[in-house]
Amino acid sequence: MTKYVFVTGGVVSSVGKGITVASLGRLLKHKGLTVSVMKLDPYLNVDPGTMSPYQHGEVFVTKDGCETDLDLGHYERFIDLELTASSNVTAGQIYSTVIQKERRGDYLGGTIQVVPQVTDEIKNHIKTLAKESKADVVVVEVGGTVGDIEGLPFLEAIRQIRHEVGRENVYNIHVTLLPFIQATGEIKTKPTQHSVKELRSIGIQPDAIIARSDFDVSNGILDKLALFCDVPKDSVVVLPTVKSIYEVPLVLKNSGIDSVLTKHLQLELEPSLMDDWGDMVSRMSSLKTTLTIGVVGKYTDLPDAYISVKEALVHAGVYNNTNIEIVWIQSEDIEEVGCETLLSNLDGIVVPGGFGPRGIEGMIKTAQYARTNNIPYLGLCLGMQMMVIDVARNVLGLASANSTEFEKDTTNPVICLMEEQKDVVNKGGTMRLGNYPCELNPDSYLNEIYGISSINERHRHRYEFNNQYRDILAEGGLIAQGTSPDGDLVEICQLDQHPFMIGVQFHPEFLSRPQRPHPLFREFIGITKNGNHKD
Repeated sequence: MTKYVFVTGGVVSSVGKGITVASLGRLLKHKGLTVSVMKLDPYLNVDPGTMSPYQHGEVFVTKDGCETDLDLGHYERFIDLELTASSNVTAGQIYSTVIQKERRGDYLGGTIQVVPQVTDEIKNHIKTLAKESKADVVVVEVGGTVGDIEGLPFLEAIRQIRHEVGRENVYNIHVTLLPFIQATGEIKTKPTQHSVKELRSIGIQPDAIIARSDFDVSNGILDKLALFCDVPKDSVVVLPTVKSIYEVPLVLKNSGIDSVLTKHLQLELEPSLMDDWGDMVSRMSSLKTTLTIGVVGKYTDLPDAYISVKEALVHAGVYNNTNIEIVWIQSEDIEEVGCETLLSNLDGIVVPGGFGPRGIEGMIKTAQYARTNNIPYLGLCLGMQMMVIDVARNVLGLASANSTEFEKDTTNPVICLMEEQKDVVNKGGTMRLGNYPCELNPDSYLNEIYGISSINERHRHRYEFNNQYRDILAEGGLIAQGTSPDGDLVEICQLDQHPFMIGVQFHPEFLSRPQRPHPLFREFIGITKNGNHKD
């Protein structure tokens, strides 16, 4: 029978539940268990795909094309698994399904209420994931904070699951913050006590408390939490702020919480060995050289908008034995002050994805600067399109070259709307999403990087390279080195006679892992390191 671990949050949001869940999943996997993970998001959007990154951070795309919460990226990276749409459930999905059933007549004669119809739908999603994944343990994160009105149906649903499957098959963890009062020099437990009180009023008694803190926590504080929250002391864990998120699994392992958890779930297992993970973390802390990589984008005021790009660069840095110092650069600033001021001290440049015309000219200038100064450049989705526009304008002399996303009536639409997108009306969930195959030129540098000629990568876009310009762009040195199997869609462009200037229409950052960096990021950092580094 599948066991369930439910993780709730208290006191404040953004307290680290996602990293905690990912770390627990890693620990359980190291114990030999099969693990699946789910994020329950209480907002009424069906998915985060139509939200601004400033509202919700990065939109992470699963292999089956679901636009999801960025925490799923953490789950995949830490646990090294590929999730599906079943792993992200929103209140919008739940209410939409319930209303569709009511209109169809599934509840004919009944009054539709939060309990039982909405809570039953939530439970059905959780149990369906358990059935589909056949996992030994399903770890479920409940988004938001205990006390949020929109989260109540989700908390009620997990309370009912414990009642239905038995207490020995469910483990509840509450992640909270221990605030530090500067004026008195004290860490306070009262907010956690009140959060647990709120949780217990709903009918959920936490089996463990993971308390986040920026400061050292005394045994007296742990005793107090255990007493007033009615949790065994060996189940009260302090999770301090660490230099790298990849230290968190080791902190949790050293606390012994994984053994307490598996004992409660009646899973007789040997202690997990985390030697390989520990070695990786040790390497991260002992790197001697540093590369400065500029990420030039539209949403750089909130680095979480590019969290997978950031982590992919870190992974590649560890592989190449170098620290990565990321400089976040607003593309609009380049439009105002120029490239030389903001880009001249960089070792390499990444231009990530985005939508809409704001800051686009700054990205095109960035691509031009990297091209003319032989700076390693990796363009991701929109970043590839910026390469194309730069070469069309500044090498081939097509001054009006643009994307029809930004200039509908441009006379040189080197980037245009995909044919199957032209009749699309709805915005949500209608892009080219998820895994698609790509065939590499067998004699190309790309084939050498990947080591294979057929790859699958994750996509999220509506616009594409216009094939009418493929030949003339090749004359300008921009070569299509990867295409869809039918040869129709250009997936990868490489600039000839440049140390490293590659643009891809997909998002390789979604497939990078801390112990297995994505080939493109690995090579990008490798080439950059060989050209420049700071001791």
